[in-house]
Amino acid sequence: MPKLGMEPIRRAALVEATIAEIGAAGSLDVTVGQIAKRAGMSTALAHHYFGGKDQIFLAAMRQILRDFGIEVVAGLRSARTPRARAEALIAASFAPSCFAPATVSAWMTLYAQATTHPETHRLLLLYQRRLRSNLTHALRPLSRDPRRDAELLGALIDGLYLRAGLGADGSVDTAKATAERALDTLTTGAP
Repeated sequence: MPKLGMEPIRRAALVEATIAEIGAAGSLDVTVGQIAKRAGMSTALAHHYFGGKDQIFLAAMRQILRDFGIEVVAGLRSARTPRARAEALIAASFAPSCFAPATVSAWMTLYAQATTHPETHRLLLLYQRRLRSNLTHALRPLSRDPRRDAELLGALIDGLYLRAGLGADGSVDTAKATAERALDTLTTGAP
């Protein structure tokens, strides 16, 4: 007989194990069996809850996006000005929680998978739209063309994140400072 109330606990364990396995492998080159073993359950049970590796990965990325959303909301709560809102969005994008090695690997996998998997592409677009919408709202009183500037700043944040995540161009602090300089440039001389 199934244990009542175990499904959410097991799903959460599988999501956590997926992030950890992707982090260990550096890609989605892991099996459902590896994920299930790390979560302390059978492969059959993992398939029962999610259907397959792609669905488990999507659930893991949704969790990472929820965690990112918590960073955003916390930053926006304390922001009292439009400029502070934009800075809070930049800070959330470069928060330490976003740079745990397993989380970076999951983001890299999301970008790679989005080129060939429609559901993953949709999830990436959702993240990008939310970021652009939040930036547009923050930039509206600061910029002559807030939509264009939000698009530019969002693309820069994504690119800087990828570079920092790969260790290609300095530290996370350098990436954050670069995004803030871009914010300065975009809002200089605007209303």
